[in-house]
Amino acid sequence: MSPRSLTPTEFQAHFEAVCANIDRVVHGKSDAVGLALLTLIAGGHLLIEDVPGVGKTSLAKALATSVGCTWKRVQFPPDLLPSDLLSVTV
Repeated sequence: MSPRSLTPTEFQAHFEAVCANIDRVVHGKSDAVGLALLTLIAGGHLLIEDVPGVGKTSLAKALATSVGCTWKRVQFPPDLLPSDLLSVTV
């Protein structure tokens, strides 16, 4: 069975449904949810930097679960910088 192309309307409906599903777990972060989903669709990698306790892991878990994927998490100690993992600062 080969995948079929979605019309723009179908794509929008699927995108909004996944965003709504993630929003049930991660409250008040609609912009971050949309950008994370766009990163996934574009085939990119996502590095989420923020202070502790704002839902970064919950966002990753909810996004992966919503689209049937697995996820990995890198815990940075205080002396490790994102550029140590990625080689660049974005």
